[in-house]
Amino acid sequence: MTRFPYDQFAKDYLKELLQPLGEVETSRKVPAEIREVDVYFVPSLESTSDTIELGVLGKFAAEPALIEPFRNAATIAEIRSCMNKLFDIFAEVKRQSKSDKNRITESDLPRLWIFSPTASESILDGFRTNLDEENWGIGVHFLGDYLRTAIVAIHQLPCTEGEHPLLEDLSFMGKYKGK
Repeated sequence: MTRFPYDQFAKDYLKELLQPLGEVETSRKVPAEIREVDVYFVPSLESTSDTIELGVLGKFAAEPALIEPFRNAATIAEIRSCMNKLFDIFAEVKRQSKSDKNRITESDLPRLWIFSPTASESILDGFRTNLDEENWGIGVHFLGDYLRTAIVAIHQLPCTEGEHPLLEDLSFMGKYKGK
């Protein structure tokens, strides 16, 4: 039973409308499995004079972040799984802010960075990604603003002085060939 009469009304109404067309289940339980985020990062509030220059990785670390690196190209299912983890974190942050009686803004929510050695046009188009070349150059493909997710196609990132800027920090990624 739902706590809000409108929710119950909407469920009952939709059930009656959809029943002739197929199987309808209301208030379906969603099994939760324990999942882990590869890296969950929250920048320090204190600025330090010992700042380390991390290139593109430093830009990723300018705000709260979930980082999911892949050795092989991330699949559609893997990207969706990463986004599910992000939404679980959003819910956790919201519950915590409610309990602490703090207001959260979009910038308080982490951004998901999916590091993939390659990303096909099909995957990038399927997730309706966009480039922000003015701020990020090529290779960093953003999903819609409120999804707070980007697919970083390592093979598309530009070289700097003969070395890949992100590869210096993430040499385990492997497949970078250079442009």
